[in-house]
Amino acid sequence: MAAKRKSQPNWNERELRLWSVGRALSWVFTAAVLVSGGIFYGLMKLLGFKEIDATIKIDARTLFDLVKLSFGVVAGAGALVALVVAYRRQRVDEAGAHREATRLHTERFSQAVDKLGSDSPAVRLGGVHALAGLADDAPTKDLRQTCIDVLCAYLQLPFTPDPGVSDPAHQEGHHRYLALRKVRHTILRLICDHYRRPIGTQRSWQGCDLDFTGVTIDCSMDFGNAVFSEGTVNFSQAVFSGGALHFNRAVFCGGSVYFGDAEFSGSTVYFSGAGFRGGTIHFSDAVFSGGALYFSGAGFSGGTVHFSDAAFSGTTVHFSDAVFSGTTVHFRDAVFSSGAVYFRGAVFSGGTVHFRDAVFSGGTVNFRGAMFCGSTVHFRGATGPVPEGLLGAVGLPLPATVTLVAAWLPQGA
Repeated sequence: MAAKRKSQPNWNERELRLWSVGRALSWVFTAAVLVSGGIFYGLMKLLGFKEIDATIKIDARTLFDLVKLSFGVVAGAGALVALVVAYRRQRVDEAGAHREATRLHTERFSQAVDKLGSDSPAVRLGGVHALAGLADDAPTKDLRQTCIDVLCAYLQLPFTPDPGVSDPAHQEGHHRYLALRKVRHTILRLICDHYRRPIGTQRSWQGCDLDFTGVTIDCSMDFGNAVFSEGTVNFSQAVFSGGALHFNRAVFCGGSVYFGDAEFSGSTVYFSGAGFRGGTIHFSDAVFSGGALYFSGAGFSGGTVHFSDAAFSGTTVHFSDAVFSGTTVHFRDAVFSSGAVYFRGAVFSGGTVHFRDAVFSGGTVNFRGAMFCGSTVHFRGATGPVPEGLLGAVGLPLPATVTLVAAWLPQGA
C-alpha cells in the first residue's frame, strides 16, 4: 500500500516574499500615523481635553516647540525607513544563509550516496552513518525525509542470499554476505534509535515516513515508547524471518502503520502495553505462519486495527488482558487454520470487533475469562466450531451487542 505523504511547504516558495521598498514604506508610514493618531486621541480623551482656543497667539516658546516636534517627526520617519531596510536586509541574510546550508547539505548528500553505492561494505557503512547524520542536520523536514527515503530504498534493494559455509569455495561470498547484512542491520537500528526520540527533540525522526515495503527483516527492531502521531510507517509485503519487532508501550494517536500482505514466518512482534488512541494499523492480507504477535495489556481507545483477510496458520497471537474501549478491530474473512489466538482476560467495553465471515478451521481461538460489557462484536457468517470460552464469556441470553452464528448456540437459547 502506497503511503500518502503530506506535502511540506518549500523554502523557495516563501523565502523572499518581500514588498518593494516604496510599498513597504507606504504601509509602515500609514500604520505609524494610524497608531500615533489613535494614541494621541486616546490621551486627549483620557485627559478630558475640550477644544483648542483659536484666539490664543503663538509665542516664541510654542513656536520653538513646534520646530522641535517637526524635527522629531522627521527623525521618526528616518527611523521607520531604517527599520524597513534592516528588516529586508535580515530577511535577505536569512535566505542567503538557508541557501548556503542547503548547498552544503546537497554536497554532503551526494558524497554520502556515493559511499552507499561503493563496492566496499565498510565504505557503505560509512555512507549509512553519514546519511543519518545528514538527516539530523537537515535544514528542512523535506531534506530530512529525503535522507530517510534513501536509507529505506537501500533496504528495498535485492540482495544475494547467504551461499553458506559448507563449500570452502563460497567462503568469500559468505563473508561478503555477512558484511552487507551488517550494513542493512545498521540502517534498521539507526532508524529505530531516531524514531524513539520524542518528537521535537534533537535528532528525532518521529513524524517522518518510513517505507519498508518488501524488505526482508531478519533482525530485531525496537520502536518501544515511540509516539505515532503523524507520518506513515509501511511494512507492506515485508518478510519477517527472524528477530523481534518491538512496539511495547508505543502510542498510536494519529499516524498509520501498515503490515498489509506482510509475511511473519519467524519473527515475534510485540505491542504489549501499547496505547491505541487514534491512527490505523493494517495487518490486512498478512500471513502469520510462525513466531508470535503480542497485544497483551494493550489499550484500544481509538483508531482502527485491521486483520481482514489475514491468514493465521502457525503464529500465536495474544490479546490477553487487552482493553477494547473505543477502537474498531476487523477480523473479517480472516482464516484461523492453525496456531492460536488468545483473548483471555480481554475487556470489550466499547468500540466494535468484527469476525464476520471468519473461518475457524483449526488451531485455537480462546476467549476464556474475556468480558463483554459494551462493545459490539459480530460473528455473523463465521464458519467452523465455536471458539473456546466464547459462550461462557458473552453469557446467555446473548447481550444485544453480540451477534453469534446460530449453530453455535445451545438449543432453545
